[in-house]
Amino acid sequence: MTTITNISLVTVYVTDQTEAKQWYIEKLGFVETGDVTMGENGFRWVTVAHPDHRELEVTLMVPGPPLDDELAEATRRSLAKGTHGALGLRTDDCHKTFEELTAKGVDFVQPPSERPYGVEAVIRDNSGNWLVIVENREFDPSAMQ
Repeated sequence: MTTITNISLVTVYVTDQTEAKQWYIEKLGFVETGDVTMGENGFRWVTVAHPDHRELEVTLMVPGPPLDDELAEATRRSLAKGTHGALGLRTDDCHKTFEELTAKGVDFVQPPSERPYGVEAVIRDNSGNWLVIVENREFDPSAMQ
């Protein structure tokens, strides 16, 4: 038996914490849950969350310590290429979400597309991360083989 009760924090690497925080709030409707600068080196801890699910915070982190220099640079390159994955987001209506986010200027890599597990669209945040938006439906995973 484990005493872990839920996932409470995930990290998304971004190029600029202020701009990323603004993007997640203005485009996706998230809320700020923390923005603190700590220590002598000015380490900044920025978190946002979905307003209805504040128990799962997203840390918006610039690649750097505690990552070593090599991994931080690889992460920056991945962000610049737009090949860095970040989050899966659930919606009740992928087509409606597509319309709403397009109106807000969100960059869609893939418009809503039918999949065996539902309707899926892929967006890119302002740091180059791709985020998958899924309208789930019941499906048989063995049918995907």
